Amino acid sequence: MSLRPRWAALPVVLVAVFMTTLDFFVANVAVPSIRADLGAGDAASQFVVAGYGLAYAAGLIVSGRLGDLYGPRRLFAAGLALFTLASAACGGAPDAAALVLARVAQGVAAALLAPQVLTLIGTLFPGAGRARAFGWYGTVVGLAGMSGQVVGGLVVAADPLGLGWRACFLVNVPIGLAALALTGRLVPRVAGAGSRAGLDLPGAALVAAGLAGVVLPLVQGREEGWPHWTWPCLGGAALMLAAFVRRQRRLAASGREPLLDLAVFGEKGFTAGLAAVALLFGTSAGLSFVLALHLQDGLGLGPLAAGAVCTALNAGFFLASPRAARVPRPAGPLALLLGLGLLLQAGESPYLVAGALLVVGAGMGLVMSPLLSSVLASVRRERAGAAAGVLGTVQETGGVLGGTITGAVFFGSLDAGWPAATRAALLVLIVGALGVLAHSVRRPRRPRRTEPCPAMSLEPNR
Repeated sequence: MSLRPRWAALPVVLVAVFMTTLDFFVANVAVPSIRADLGAGDAASQFVVAGYGLAYAAGLIVSGRLGDLYGPRRLFAAGLALFTLASAACGGAPDAAALVLARVAQGVAAALLAPQVLTLIGTLFPGAGRARAFGWYGTVVGLAGMSGQVVGGLVVAADPLGLGWRACFLVNVPIGLAALALTGRLVPRVAGAGSRAGLDLPGAALVAAGLAGVVLPLVQGREEGWPHWTWPCLGGAALMLAAFVRRQRRLAASGREPLLDLAVFGEKGFTAGLAAVALLFGTSAGLSFVLALHLQDGLGLGPLAAGAVCTALNAGFFLASPRAARVPRPAGPLALLLGLGLLLQAGESPYLVAGALLVVGAGMGLVMSPLLSSVLASVRRERAGAAAGVLGTVQETGGVLGGTITGAVFFGSLDAGWPAATRAALLVLIVGALGVLAHSVRRPRRPRRTEPCPAMSLEPNR
């Protein structure tokens, strides 16, 4: 069965991607205003940001399975509705506790959305259209992630209608409502591929708790100087994830439906692609961490000047990403390595830093969408939801690990001075980029058939 790309659906899907990605970074800028307005303490201020990331990371695999069961469009609409409601709750929060709860709800909603977006793009855009669609997806993700702090700063500074930091969240409400209204009209229904055996609730609890137990100490532990609780938390998370894997194997062996089909890791190219994704997102997160410190604390630039320098990264990404499908696979990683090398030699000149960031952004733009597309194309369609959930989890945890490792190296080298610490951190990022390059020069796999498998149907809206 031949399918035409459904381009009218793409803007609706990408609006949700932009909102959920942007909201993670916007909150970082709003935290000082939140502290002043709500009297939030240190713990509450940290969980305004961390609560979103924790809920997001913990819910991705469960969300991918739900998409397999009930169809990605239905879960997409549910996630979009919840995200819009949670954004309204954030904007109207009367105190810090209510804001943290609303941010957790936003994270749950973002987790519902993310795997469905990847599944919908992979299903609605067969053949050459898939590469173009993922090119736009990569552009939106990159721009939202790299410009989030700039957008947040502008919104807080503009103070529309006297809303202050609340405007950062309330702006999602009209956008979310419009996207939700258009979902029913423009996004075709994609039937779920899984059986109706139901959700493995014990497995869902194990994987959610295990992933949260990994992300929480990596985020909070670094900020709090690695207190004693971080290590038991990581150990407990490892045990829960091991128990989850054993349970999934046992369910599959007994003929019952597991939450995560572990056979997806046996698909040719999938696991290697996941490793490259983890390295790419870890490199991106590590670079963001280093830039924030190097530009302001190292070079003494103000927030506005530092943001202006970082726009070079956004510009490079935006210019290169739509062209990603038309260049050889190693071109992106090579550009990324070149940019990081130039950044290593840029010294204290903001102009040289900006020039290097333009090349880094172009490299990331050329890498991201083909990499994500190839990872999802490597799995059978009936495992699309599971693959998307795993892919989203790897993106999130790869970013957290990248920021943590880069931060540890940076602060461990700080006694030798800011330039030495920055160079040491950049060398870590170069190692990550080399790993992405190694994956890109592997022999390309033969693409799978683009038609949906018999278990998954694509129907027009009624």
